[in-house]
Amino acid sequence: MSDIRFIRRWLAFFMAALIISGLTAVPLEWLTGLLAAWTAPFGGPLSEWAMFAAEAVGHVGDTYPMLFYGTDWLAFAHIMIALAFIGPYRDPVRNNWVVEWGLWCCLLVLPLAFLWAPYRGIPFFWRCVDASFGVTGALPLWLVRQRIHRMAQLSMKPA
Repeated sequence: MSDIRFIRRWLAFFMAALIISGLTAVPLEWLTGLLAAWTAPFGGPLSEWAMFAAEAVGHVGDTYPMLFYGTDWLAFAHIMIALAFIGPYRDPVRNNWVVEWGLWCCLLVLPLAFLWAPYRGIPFFWRCVDASFGVTGALPLWLVRQRIHRMAQLSMKPA
């Protein structure tokens, strides 16, 4: 597969994943209820936390629905970040900085998940889930970055 095709496929995947993950912030009440229902048969800490989270989110929705406007903006931000990757999709070498910025963003998910989340009462296993988004996001971006560097080197070689 050519470098440009490889880069575009992975960037399209990355952009779609960003949009989908962002849009999950909109139906927050429904999704936390679904997580609680799916984990209930298994019991244990994940199920307990999912039920607690669903109860809390339901209470906020019933009592303070305006707070969910913040998660609407979170979804919007994910979509806008995904659109930033149109630049490297069109011209990878010239816009490589966007891919490198994305790698930094993925890296910085880790301290947020492991250092800040405890102050919000997020259990360790869910911090690992959050951190996995940074790791799984970095993998395609790293592969894309390698191909972009190869394309840049090939374009600089004399004919």
